[in-house]
Amino acid sequence: MIVTTLKPLDEVLGFILPYSDILVVGCDGCNQPPRGLREASTLGQLLDLAGKPRGKVFNFKITTVGKQCDDYMAASVLKPQTGNAEAVLSLACGLGVQTLAKIFPELPVFPVQNTHFMGAEDRDDGILEMRCVGCGDCLLAVTGGICPLACCPKGLLNGACGGAKDDKCELSPEKDCAWVLIYNSLKRQGKLDLLKGYRPPRDYQLTGWKITA
Repeated sequence: MIVTTLKPLDEVLGFILPYSDILVVGCDGCNQPPRGLREASTLGQLLDLAGKPRGKVFNFKITTVGKQCDDYMAASVLKPQTGNAEAVLSLACGLGVQTLAKIFPELPVFPVQNTHFMGAEDRDDGILEMRCVGCGDCLLAVTGGICPLACCPKGLLNGACGGAKDDKCELSPEKDCAWVLIYNSLKRQGKLDLLKGYRPPRDYQLTGWKITA
């Protein structure tokens, strides 16, 4: 089970103000509470109303997918619907956001939710890879859809440590350096200026110890 809470509307609005054509993607998977097509439609209406006082008119395309964290399912459902989208809003947990960022590397993918808790799913046919730690303050909007807390063994929030060799992590040489991945993702999107921003230390009080469903 995955427990999430919605980000403040003003924060989400700030993500998309530079864009006009937005693909809003719900997830019918394991989020609690669910965030599917109805919730995606409601979000689009709220953002539309919030944008008008600022003179902003959005063109939202609303859709949903069974499980955003399923690469094949998400790609097969969403790629035909991308159209002229300039950005993507994901109502999934952090795993879904990162999956969409991988599927659409040329588009900024923004999280609508903060992820607080993730259960484990046993599988007999492979190794599960952790890509979200449920920090409660999702950074994927400014890190190119790649979580530095989950993907960097050191959990660095403000750039690479300098120890990578051939773009591989010095602690886990079989792993790609998370900050190289973040740099390349932001470079593709023309957003390298985001690397100049400072991210304060993680606030552990935001994790899901006392979440009310």
